[in-house]
Amino acid sequence: MGTRGRPRHPDVLTPAEWQVVDMVRHGMPNREIARRRGVSVDAVKFHVANALLKLGLERRAELRTWRGVPADSALRRQGGPAMAVRLGAIGQIARSVSDIQQAVEFYGKVLGLPHLYTFGDLAFFDCGGTRLFLSASDEPGGASCLYFQVDDIRAAYDELRERGVEFENAPHLIHKHDNGVEEWMAFFPDPDGQLLALMAQVAPG
Repeated sequence: MGTRGRPRHPDVLTPAEWQVVDMVRHGMPNREIARRRGVSVDAVKFHVANALLKLGLERRAELRTWRGVPADSALRRQGGPAMAVRLGAIGQIARSVSDIQQAVEFYGKVLGLPHLYTFGDLAFFDCGGTRLFLSASDEPGGASCLYFQVDDIRAAYDELRERGVEFENAPHLIHKHDNGVEEWMAFFPDPDGQLLALMAQVAPG
């Protein structure tokens, strides 16, 4: 007789659990994760609890530094001879705004910056090769986050930690584009507490 129920997922976490875990690693609270995913807070808590159980972790905070990568991620195929970490060009600058639609109108139509794409309350523009990232916030303004491009984000993360950099989270998947390119990031403060980040775009295959 065949077994009943859903077949065992080939990865350590299900796709839904991976999405929630990456949002936790990004620093989002459960309520914000629920809002972005269009599910209940209880559903988010359920996925977090399942992930902790499967990974042998005790607390939600431990997910922030867990270094797991999905089985089907292009990042798993990265890795070669160890090389000295070299930060690349600034790939992205973040700025918070009070009204995303108003900001899109201003930066796109008034300033004439090429609009790349918009996801809900997030919008992206091209500034001559550097990406401008706008996000809606109840408290707009403040310091911008600088995102440095690196070739191998896991190697950069490891070496910078050895140099004393205290990361807020392990490298985690931010977005997967329709063409399969994955965007991975890891955040850390400078000596004044201003936010910096590593970012890597990993192509499939």
